[in-house]
Amino acid sequence: MIHLLIADDDIHIRKLLRHYLQQEGYVLFEAENGDVASAILEKERIHLALVDIMMPYKDGYELCEEIRKYYDIPVIILSAKDQIIDKERGFVAGTDDYLVKPFEPKEVLFRVKALLRRYKMISSEQIVLHHTVIDRKSYEVKCHDHTIMLPLKEFTLLAQLASYPGRIFTREELIELIWGADFEGDVRTVDVHIKRLRERFSKRTDDFSIVTVRGMGYKLEVRKV
Repeated sequence: MIHLLIADDDIHIRKLLRHYLQQEGYVLFEAENGDVASAILEKERIHLALVDIMMPYKDGYELCEEIRKYYDIPVIILSAKDQIIDKERGFVAGTDDYLVKPFEPKEVLFRVKALLRRYKMISSEQIVLHHTVIDRKSYEVKCHDHTIMLPLKEFTLLAQLASYPGRIFTREELIELIWGADFEGDVRTVDVHIKRLRERFSKRTDDFSIVTVRGMGYKLEVRKV
């Protein structure tokens, strides 16, 4: 059974989501504030968290950072905050998706299912993007039956982006994830490596593309079939 956590101080939002998600067979855990959500995460096996930003005691940004630090699960932020700066802060905190209130409950359901599908792909040793296979065990990329050996940092960067298709990573976040917090270079290092990856794959495959999100960072998009 798939266990979902709904962390929102609005009881009406929790009831609305409960109605739709339970119909799909998900087991739900509900938290009215960030502290209760943290306690549930410690005690229960949660597979995905739906997190509001404006909560008492511990807000959604803090909870998202905690989840990203201690748990390997996808997160969807549900918030009335619709400004780009709020969304940027959410993605920097580590959310995988961001949905603005009021929302259509069915859209939440679609996004939950999509993230759970991605998470199964992330958890495997191989990331499959149509005819491109990224093997995190052998550090090889197979593209239309051709094996491509990448420098370690390029491979790690590609695997990181491909593990979360559609998720925006800031340059600072990628520096910390790939090069480490003690890296003494600057964020232009990310731009250089992204450029190299684009050059390597642009003429080999259209299975995916690495997109620049102006003012925010990068994301990998998978070609729709």
